[in-house]
Amino acid sequence: MRRCTVLVYRTLALCAALALVGSCGGSGTGDDDGRLPAAPEGVTAAAGSSTSVHVMWNAVSANPRVSRYEVYRGTTKVKEVPGSERMVDVTRLRPSTRYVFTVRARNTEGRLGPPGREVRATTPAAVAADDTAPNRPGKARGRAVGSRAVELSWSASTDDRAVLSYDIYQGSSKIHSVGGAQTATVVTGLRPGTRYAFTVRARDAADNVSPPGGTVRLTTPGSDDGRNTAPTGFHATSHRADGAYYLDLHWIPPRTDGVITEYQVRLDGRAATSLVYGGSAPRDRASYSFYVGRDAGVTHRVRIRARLPDGTWGGYSAERTVTTGKTGGSRP
Repeated sequence: MRRCTVLVYRTLALCAALALVGSCGGSGTGDDDGRLPAAPEGVTAAAGSSTSVHVMWNAVSANPRVSRYEVYRGTTKVKEVPGSERMVDVTRLRPSTRYVFTVRARNTEGRLGPPGREVRATTPAAVAADDTAPNRPGKARGRAVGSRAVELSWSASTDDRAVLSYDIYQGSSKIHSVGGAQTATVVTGLRPGTRYAFTVRARDAADNVSPPGGTVRLTTPGSDDGRNTAPTGFHATSHRADGAYYLDLHWIPPRTDGVITEYQVRLDGRAATSLVYGGSAPRDRASYSFYVGRDAGVTHRVRIRARLPDGTWGGYSAERTVTTGKTGGSRP
């Protein structure tokens, strides 16, 4: 009995000492304190059709940085997207069904943060054959809300069944989506001192999309020289294949709040070609090769820029000079 009492005292003393760095029994977070990503905020969910729901959230700032987001339907993980994305369509759902979604961030060290608030969305009933698109939304208006956001509003569209959602476009890029009962929204993640052109389209449960409504043109206040949106680490080389010369470009995509899927290559002062990626757009390092002719000793100037997630073009990379048939890489 005496031996057991001593053992208990020693155990309690050990736990008290360990309390300085963590809890006895392993229930504390210890060194993980402050290193988990925060719970995503601004999470929304809206039915996109009778079998899909569009989930969006605000970007999470973390150190170490967020490597990906995980989207859950109830307790089941249904989507995983890179940390540069903040919206996703959850598909293959059942019509006339209510769903609950949460989003969690995972950092580059593999640590998973807590879920954001639960959001709910109900898919509409399945529809019979429907090929009639909604009417275009009307009376589009907008105003800048600070240097990185705008507020947009429009008149409701009509449909022979019902308008399920509205898609917001900047130029030709879809950048936002809201439910069919909503006729106003705030678009964030924009650039200061940049001119934008927004349009709104209505969508029904059968995925029929209306023509765009009137264009809203706005310029955010402030200034942006484009340097923070330019590709970095850009260099170019030349290689010969099948009697022709090609330029090989390599760069690091700019860090933006979203995925970059399109680049424009400018060669000798003119737009030469565009590069569009599908669902596997590179996020750390990118490369591209294209034909420039059959003659050796021709010197070219080349640079590249990205179409940003807000639909605008970012700044140009540094310009490089490369000569076909010459060994070695590009030079400033």
